[in-house]
Amino acid sequence: MALNDELEALTLALKTGDDAALVAAWTQAGRLGAAAVPPLVALLGSPEQEPARSARRALNAVVRRANRPGARAEMRAVEAALLLALKGPGAAAVRRELLWLLSEAGGEEAVAPVAALLQDPELREDARCVLLRLPERASTRALQKALTEVPEDFRPAIADALRSRGLSVKGYPSRKKVPTKETTVGKGPV
Repeated sequence: MALNDELEALTLALKTGDDAALVAAWTQAGRLGAAAVPPLVALLGSPEQEPARSARRALNAVVRRANRPGARAEMRAVEAALLLALKGPGAAAVRRELLWLLSEAGGEEAVAPVAALLQDPELREDARCVLLRLPERASTRALQKALTEVPEDFRPAIADALRSRGLSVKGYPSRKKVPTKETTVGKGPV
């Protein structure tokens, strides 16, 4: 069966299949690799819950298979397909899912596109967390740069991310150390 026919059969099964067809489609998706990413991303944005959920499972299968030892070229192809989809238009929920898939499949090439999303109010927290899962040197540099570029209200989160990398950051106290309620600690006897 030609690749296009397999991709068409995959998306049809994910849209309309029974339980057995869905499981077979998820398994097949991993084998199809990067070529399966665009149609699966399209399904991920489906207003119908089950096809979207099935597409998410199939995309996870693609990433898991590409992440196996000895499949570096396949992983880079999957990463490139995910990055292309992330740059395209799409709902925040779809782009969020792509970010988390990149946290499993991304290398240094993913750092700049993910870091760019630190400016997006809907995706910035997910982008920050994903950067912490990408190659350390490149993502640490991106976080250091972001500390001066993101909106002021998000800088404490970036500072916390940098602290988790062992860096000292002044001027932005850890949110964990800021009391949320009035306390009597340090005020002497009551």
